[in-house]
Amino acid sequence: MTTTTRQTPTSRLRFGTARADVTPPVGIYHRMWGAASHDRAAGVHRPLYADAIALLPRAGDGPGLLRLLIDLVGLGKNELDELTRTAAQASGLPAANVVITFSHTHSAGMMTPDRIPLPGGDLIPGYLAELSAAVGRISRETVDVVQDAVISYAAGRCGMAANRDCWDDERGIFVCGFNPATPADDTLLVGRVTDAKGALLATLVNYACHPTTLAWENQLISPDYVGSLRETVEDQTGAPCLFLQGACGDLGPVQGFVGDPAAADRNGREVAYAALSALSSLGPPAADFAYAGPVVSGATLGAWAYIPHDYRRRAESSRMNGGGFAVHLPTRARPNPDRLSAEVEEWESRWEEALKEGRNEEAREARAMAERSRRWLARLQHIPAGGSAPLHCAVYRLGDAVWVTCGGEPYSLLQTELRRRFPDETIFVSPLSGDMHVAYLLPRDRYGLGLYQEEPSILAPGCLEALIDAIAERILAVI
Repeated sequence: MTTTTRQTPTSRLRFGTARADVTPPVGIYHRMWGAASHDRAAGVHRPLYADAIALLPRAGDGPGLLRLLIDLVGLGKNELDELTRTAAQASGLPAANVVITFSHTHSAGMMTPDRIPLPGGDLIPGYLAELSAAVGRISRETVDVVQDAVISYAAGRCGMAANRDCWDDERGIFVCGFNPATPADDTLLVGRVTDAKGALLATLVNYACHPTTLAWENQLISPDYVGSLRETVEDQTGAPCLFLQGACGDLGPVQGFVGDPAAADRNGREVAYAALSALSSLGPPAADFAYAGPVVSGATLGAWAYIPHDYRRRAESSRMNGGGFAVHLPTRARPNPDRLSAEVEEWESRWEEALKEGRNEEAREARAMAERSRRWLARLQHIPAGGSAPLHCAVYRLGDAVWVTCGGEPYSLLQTELRRRFPDETIFVSPLSGDMHVAYLLPRDRYGLGLYQEEPSILAPGCLEALIDAIAERILAVI
């Protein structure tokens, strides 16, 4: 036997969390899907939440990290910067140590300034003001309630997510939907947060899947599958469940693009049960599973037991270092804004004409095409000239775990490749931390195939590989 100890990845730190209900009002602009026929939200399926997590060093060295997890598809750069400043001021942490990520639910509405002139858009400024107040409140509260804690990590598997780069052989095109022919990353990571006496404070779930169960037929504000995921875990554990979306650029639910909220709830329960299974595999906090020696019985048995961390393991699991950085990635040619504006007008004219004449399918497609051009217009104002764009990232070492965040929507290759390169590390990957204007980060070999994800992306081939290398370099620096 060469292995006599199986370490439980652990973070020893000071931890706090606080939550706010950030559900937008019914009637707000809700149309996220180009194929949708409605503009305003007609009701609420489940509430949207904002969770704040304070992760501070036990020794008091350095300011630590404030994570905010928000049930929105994302925010524009200006709005995100304002939220970051609000959180920093309220918590007392530097803005550079505040990281905001999103669950990316596509049923929360699009809260960007270009939507304000549209039906229901008049409610967006008021909602953003309420969101800012809520973020400030929970950022202050989570720092006020920090206490010594231990995070114990485990890994599981969940097959709810599938690859969504699907080839339609009959039509000779790629569509964005369930692709049973290509395996998907099914890794699920959990964290169990306990206090100094071993009482449960919270659970963490890191899983990669687009929250696109609900699509154009759905008119309800919803966190999608994340809502029932949290509810199911919280019902079983009695503690807050905090969801960290993974790198899901090429991943979506096996059952998705429907209008039935019950389907989103089923998807969420599937992830929740996998998370609960992984949590159940954990032993006591701050302990490793070690070989205890032979026991003579009917056979000579090999006994194992959980051994409390010694001084060395306590020191290892208490390390905290890292920070934010930017990776400058090559960009493709910028679309012409005048042409995009003309396309919006042209497609909207076609939509109105087709709708008036009862050609509903043509009307839906025309409106979808107008939406694509409108989104490009909104993104262009934040894309710098000069052939490259910065993507903001952060890598933090929290004891035995590495927490990685980055902007945009990278393919799952980001997390699978980092875990391949660092097989002995527990790596939480959370993209969607801003820079939404760059859109997707595809692997080099996925360009030029006609995939949807290439169309809205300003980034050139090789961008994802460059990002992986840059993050890997930072991981090497902190482990």
